[in-house]
Amino acid sequence: MESVEEMGPVDYLVIEFPGNRMTGEAFPLLVDLADRRVVRILDLAFLRKDADGSVTALEVRDLGDDAAELTVFEGASSGLLDEGDLAEAGNALEPGNSAAVLVYENLWAAPLAGALRRSGAQLVASGRIPVQALLASLDAVDETPPPGGTAAA
Repeated sequence: MESVEEMGPVDYLVIEFPGNRMTGEAFPLLVDLADRRVVRILDLAFLRKDADGSVTALEVRDLGDDAAELTVFEGASSGLLDEGDLAEAGNALEPGNSAAVLVYENLWAAPLAGALRRSGAQLVASGRIPVQALLASLDAVDETPPPGGTAAA
């Protein structure tokens, strides 16, 4: 791995699959992002939360044929995710569901991040706007009457 100073931002996702239903539709897209070096998969783990609340780690081979493309990431573990992280991810799940826990580097942003670090800049805040919140904001804008006018019907 290159110098930490040259790395792009690192993000994580916990993606819940209701009823343990992983269709596999998104898996080829993740492989494509990694192949095109848009992202680098640092850690990928799978969990299942049983009806009694117990959380079990799953291997890629436990996911069935829908996850066959993910074998390329089998064993992907940078050591960033520990048992505590996986337990916390499991706490976020509803019983009877499963999840993918993904830690990835945004390679597309690495040159910008490296240049900013070299210039002494620091990231002081970061966040993500959920699609639902974005849509709600756009709906609110559509419903707000323009100054001196009325809202469109």
